[in-house]
Amino acid sequence: MTRLAYPWLALGLLVVPALVYLHYRLREKRPTILYSDLRPLNVLRPSLWVRLSSAPFIFRMLALSLVLVALARPQAGARSEEVITEGVDILLAIDISSSMKTEDFKPRNRLYVAKEVVADFIRSRPHDRIGMVVFAARALTKCPLTIDHDVLQTLLEDVQIGSIEDGTAIGTAIATSVNRLKESQAKSRIIILLTDGVNNRGEIDPLTAAELAKTFGIKIYTVGAGRDGFAPFPFEDPVYGTVYQNVRVEIDEETLQKIAQLTEGKYFRATDADSLAEVYREIDALEKTEIEQKEYVRYTELAPYFMTVALGLLLAESLLARTRLLSIP
Repeated sequence: MTRLAYPWLALGLLVVPALVYLHYRLREKRPTILYSDLRPLNVLRPSLWVRLSSAPFIFRMLALSLVLVALARPQAGARSEEVITEGVDILLAIDISSSMKTEDFKPRNRLYVAKEVVADFIRSRPHDRIGMVVFAARALTKCPLTIDHDVLQTLLEDVQIGSIEDGTAIGTAIATSVNRLKESQAKSRIIILLTDGVNNRGEIDPLTAAELAKTFGIKIYTVGAGRDGFAPFPFEDPVYGTVYQNVRVEIDEETLQKIAQLTEGKYFRATDADSLAEVYREIDALEKTEIEQKEYVRYTELAPYFMTVALGLLLAESLLARTRLLSIP
């Protein structure tokens, strides 16, 4: 964006047309030499320098116009923003036990859909630090808290079932997440725990881990993934390849509810891909980041450029008027 700091000074440009008018009116009244017959001169074509006879005056008027514009202080502005956030530090705890292979979440298994939903959730929180813990029989910090969400998304894509010994250590996952969040100075610190099973591994009881989270003021949102009853689970058969059997879905909803209640969080149940996406949208709405944006405009003075060109025009005008375009009254 551009502007004039003193726009009223640009009104001086109205003087330029008046000076042009006076110049040509006075030029008509200048003394001339009378000749009896000019017909022999009609065959002569005017030279280039004759055609440029008005150049010094034109240069002078252009220089005057540029000086008047420069006095009005033209400025070019560049907008910039300062974003001040009171963000939320979020730890994503994702179950990668073998039961996450269950294919009751279309188009594929629970983990595949969960990764897509979590990826969308990360994209919706550009101003928050987000980390990730994955767990099965034990918990592993896949990514510490970071604002570099591109790296986080890459690490999320790499999450696979079988990378950790099988089992479901919910208590250990919570304790590991708390350890990552306890030193945080963020206004709000939360854990989003996604699991489809019952705690059956680890040395830390889930409710004990939840008490630890409460001590540090960390809120836990728990998500139980899986539909009620039976769901198709893939098994590898040495003869027939992948075969499916219906297995009973076992989610310890009571414990997940207590964990959420104890830490002032909330428990959600997701029975398909759409409901899981809705769960993360609701959590996104519950944990809003306070963002303050300050906009600045930095201006660059353009007057020196106008003055430089004006000076060049005056030098050219002076040189021409005293050499090839010298006029004799």
